[in-house]
Amino acid sequence: MTDKTPSTEPLLKFPCEFTIKIFGEMAPDFEQIIYDLIKPYAPNLSSGAMQSRISENGKYLSISVTLFIESREQLDNIYIALTQSPKVLMAL
Repeated sequence: MTDKTPSTEPLLKFPCEFTIKIFGEMAPDFEQIIYDLIKPYAPNLSSGAMQSRISENGKYLSISVTLFIESREQLDNIYIALTQSPKVLMAL
């Protein structure tokens, strides 16, 4: 017989390195917007932590940001800031 009780252990252990992928419509200032949204919650964020990729048709831009996250609260605040922006279509 196997125990099917869900684990109460957190999926992430902090501090940790974490990558967030952000999608938006192609715009010349999209990378700067993302940087400005994340920076208040990740003071050590450098522009080198961001990698961008244009979609095949050139309509969308995806940005991967690798951060050193100290706590769940910090990660939640970053996701809230990103998802509240009308420029961000999706953040994973």
